[in-house]
Amino acid sequence: MMQPPAAASSASAASAASASSAAVVVSSSGPQMTGSQSFNGSATDDEVSRSALSTFKAKEEEIERRKMEVWERVQAQLGRVEEESKRLAMIREELEALGDPTGKEVAQVRKKIDTVNKELKPLGVTVQKKEKEYKDALDAFNEKNKEKAQLINKLVELVSESERLRLKKLEELSKSMDSMR
Repeated sequence: MMQPPAAASSASAASAASASSAAVVVSSSGPQMTGSQSFNGSATDDEVSRSALSTFKAKEEEIERRKMEVWERVQAQLGRVEEESKRLAMIREELEALGDPTGKEVAQVRKKIDTVNKELKPLGVTVQKKEKEYKDALDAFNEKNKEKAQLINKLVELVSESERLRLKKLEELSKSMDSMR
């Protein structure tokens, strides 16, 4: 923190006041520079000098008081800014800490996804081959089923025809036997 400027300005105010008392004389017509005039110790000159000196000192003290007030306000403001800066730094650290764990987890999950994708590619090719083989086997199976159904229909027709012919033959034989009697 900065030190108050009181010590430095007090010394300069004292030297300025002594220089001022030697150089400025206030009269009824206003301040006049006496430069080489000598002080002969007259009471009015002394009173005027003291009055000017006390006025100057009062103004210097007022300036110093105001300077100290401003300095104290600046220091208070700097303290608040420092507190806010610390608070913001803590918030930033907390935010960074929040992002870190999920970032690691996300990276791990992405790595696992990549590994699974690499394993899926050959499996996908195998599935496509097996699906093609299945489709070909299914087509062959359906074709054989159609052929079987056609053969069964033909067999049923042949058996039906055979039965019809045998029944006809039996009837003919039966009629022939009846006619022989």
